[in-house]
This record gives sequence, C-alpha cells and structure tokens, in this order.
Amino acid sequence: MDVEKLNQLKNDAGVTLVEFYATWCPHCRKMMPVMEDVKEQVVSHVNVYQFDIDKNGELADELGVQSIPTFIIYDNGKELWRHTGETTEAVLLARLDEATR
Repeated sequence: MDVEKLNQLKNDAGVTLVEFYATWCPHCRKMMPVMEDVKEQVVSHVNVYQFDIDKNGELADELGVQSIPTFIIYDNGKELWRHTGETTEAVLLARLDEATR
C-alpha cells in the first residue's frame, strides 16, 4: 500500500476532497466533468485528490472503498462525509462549503 498517500490524506491540514474512480467505469466517466468544475471552484481552499482504483487498490481497501465512484471529504484528517455513486456538482460544493465553515 502507498503509505505516503494514506498519511498525506490523514495529515493534510484543512478540507480535502478525495475521489476514487476507474477509467472503465461509466458512472466515473460521467462524473469527470463535474469533478473538473468542482476542482476549479475550490482549488484555492480545498485539497483535491483523485485516485484510479486500479492503480490504488490497496489505498482504496484501507479507506473502505467498495464501489466507484466514491467521494470522501476529510477535515484535518477526519472523515466528515462519504458518498458512493453519481452525484451533482451542487451536492459536492454544498458538502465542501459545510466542511470549510
């Protein structure tokens, strides 16, 4: 497992958005433009990480990811919110807004 990635997620100060996806996943492909828009809007105040589950399977296992896409929001290393499956830009931005307050 990539211990460095896990430690970075748990030790990042502030709010962090993590997405687990796969390039072959139709739901993940549908979320790609949504995530690009979200990243553009929050890049100044939220850490954003995207992990291909095929390349980061052990990290996904360590974090309990069982389906994709999975979105997790952390605040100072503590998990605040998790969602599996498609969602909207508005939902992601609202959850990030709650987390940064």
